[in-house]
Amino acid sequence: MQTEINKEKALLAGVAIGQARDWEIRDSLDELSRLVETDGAEVVHTLICRRPKPDPGYYIGRGKAEEIRSLAELHGARCVVFDEDLSPAQARNLEELIGLPVLDRTQIILDIFSMHADTHEGRLQVDLARLEYQLPRLRRMWTHLERQVGGIGVRGGPGEQQMEVDRRRIRQQIERLKDQLEGVRRHRSELRRGRRRHGWASVSIVGYTNAGKSTLLNALTGSSVVTNDQLFVTLDPTTRRVELPNQQMALLTDTVGFISKLPHHLVEAFKATLEEVVDADLLIHVIDASHPLAERQIGVVNDVLRDMGTDDKPVVAVLNKIDCESGLAQARRLSKLLPGSVMVSARTGEGLDHLKEQLADTLRHRHTEVELCIPLDQTRLIAGLRANARMADEKYEEDGFHVRAWVPERILHLYRPYIRGEPPHAAAPDDWSEDEKG
Repeated sequence: MQTEINKEKALLAGVAIGQARDWEIRDSLDELSRLVETDGAEVVHTLICRRPKPDPGYYIGRGKAEEIRSLAELHGARCVVFDEDLSPAQARNLEELIGLPVLDRTQIILDIFSMHADTHEGRLQVDLARLEYQLPRLRRMWTHLERQVGGIGVRGGPGEQQMEVDRRRIRQQIERLKDQLEGVRRHRSELRRGRRRHGWASVSIVGYTNAGKSTLLNALTGSSVVTNDQLFVTLDPTTRRVELPNQQMALLTDTVGFISKLPHHLVEAFKATLEEVVDADLLIHVIDASHPLAERQIGVVNDVLRDMGTDDKPVVAVLNKIDCESGLAQARRLSKLLPGSVMVSARTGEGLDHLKEQLADTLRHRHTEVELCIPLDQTRLIAGLRANARMADEKYEEDGFHVRAWVPERILHLYRPYIRGEPPHAAAPDDWSEDEKG
């Protein structure tokens, strides 16, 4: 952790293109400022440049770039951070003109991801995202050698040769990381199949970064996942068990937070993590009700979920941070726009009982409570019931296995012949899928 004395000083630049509204640019710059501070630097100045369209050479134009050089010198900045992704050529031109390192939003996010990647899986995903970002930008790293080009008939100097070697090496590393992450995805798929065999519901917690997802997970499950007032503290998914009303069991998974302008290749790199969201039975969308632009953050999360193809999943909106005055006032307003939402304070525990009831009600359609009498020779059905359902009041008698159980809807058809009070007929054991055989 850097001390206040030796923190690197950064100048931030936002760009309003076309009809972009100033308040949106300022909000985005405020978020970039938090990202930069999370990354360990100190913001010494911010400015907004307005252009009808990006300049292909300098993004903001040569004149504005020279103004940034003067401002950086005035404020003692040691680097310049742009709120937009820069092309490799634009970044190279800006660095040469300004005379300082030029970074963009994606580089800052990647740095923060690297800080918080504590598991092998997390490091694999960060390494993949970093290499895919770095590959088209290799030319920037070898400009000092590109000047050493030979005479007539020489196709390229040492810089060009070294660049091709590095490009090939990075492509090989990318393929190796993708293979390793595919193994991670298969392992996660096996874990999810195991959870389904227990009949437990899978619930993923999603939301804008720093909305309080990890705090909510801790409050609902009694766990101790690290929380902090910083962006992207949670990078690796964490799963914990929670008991809901009516003895329903669910597995809650805390996932990486979303953010505006999240580059597509970062989402791609974190597919193994985000598949927890895709395969969930229910999503908890945690919203920071105290944030002045909470509605905009809701829109960002909904856009990412839509891109992931999770439009059809049931969602419970959780309006968090009602323990502060601004959060409570805005939560009351947002609750009218979000039917079925629940107002809570994950920090104090207020509203958590209501939230658990709402989750149980939403998940109740997954199970049907029935009383069964299964013949004792149907051992496969009895084993399948133990593996997939929640059972109570079970006992063996001469006429069969008597049990009251909450049976998942996906296998209920196998047990309908044995529901007490219905006419009996044989069930076909071959109807079992591989996931349901127990």
